[in-house]
Amino acid sequence: MWIAQISDTHVKAGNVRLFGEVDVAEHFTKLVARLEALSPKPDIVIHTGDITNDGEAADFAQAAHCLSQISVPVYIALGNHDRRETARQALGHLPGIPSKGRFSYVIDDHPVRIVMADTLVEGSSQGELGAEQLKWLDQTLAAAPDKPTFVGLHHPPFATGIGFMDRIGLRDRADFAQVISRHPQVKRVGAGHVHRPFTAQFGGTIAMICPGAAHQVVADFTPDSAEYWNADPPGFLLHHWTGEQMISIELPVESSPPRRFSGDHLTVE
Repeated sequence: MWIAQISDTHVKAGNVRLFGEVDVAEHFTKLVARLEALSPKPDIVIHTGDITNDGEAADFAQAAHCLSQISVPVYIALGNHDRRETARQALGHLPGIPSKGRFSYVIDDHPVRIVMADTLVEGSSQGELGAEQLKWLDQTLAAAPDKPTFVGLHHPPFATGIGFMDRIGLRDRADFAQVISRHPQVKRVGAGHVHRPFTAQFGGTIAMICPGAAHQVVADFTPDSAEYWNADPPGFLLHHWTGEQMISIELPVESSPPRRFSGDHLTVE
């Protein structure tokens, strides 16, 4: 099974450029084209939040149009830039989304079980799962202990060292780690938010942060790092469940044409 993970598209309606520079509409169009051209094509796409930049109805309408161009099932989490009820109105037709409450749901239709969690705290850049959702997550994972599982959420469950991003991270990541550690069938935890790819051991499994589909955050690891972004190439993650293990790779949204290796590259006598 092939799972494409995208994140942080930051859609703005009307082709408005983010920061006056980033053409998020063009980036999303290129991302969709790249996903559709993959061989083999992903079985599903998971969007780990910040679907829009401002959470407005027009932004979500634009995002719904973009997501509709993807020919495989799409499952979403919400980020701190999104708004829960506005998202539900525009994207409630997507599989799994509850008719009310937080966007916490399970998809059991695939060889890998998909569990999506909602870290959105309206009005805050920080994220939180909360005691009720953590209990739900624990019970949900306990219900299928033998099925490989992917847990998706927006705010990453570990610190990255990028100071200003860590300050707006997941508040209850230690509690989340305790839940995940009780369920070894969780093969991957996928997050977004940081606009840089990171991988860490977490709760007895592997947690990964998806690169941004729009702009990237500068990888400044000083404790008082300033809030800088740059135009490094956008990317996404591709996770492959082989039937025995999960293998993950970061891919750029734009790639150059393939070229065959020359003979003198392949062997050294």
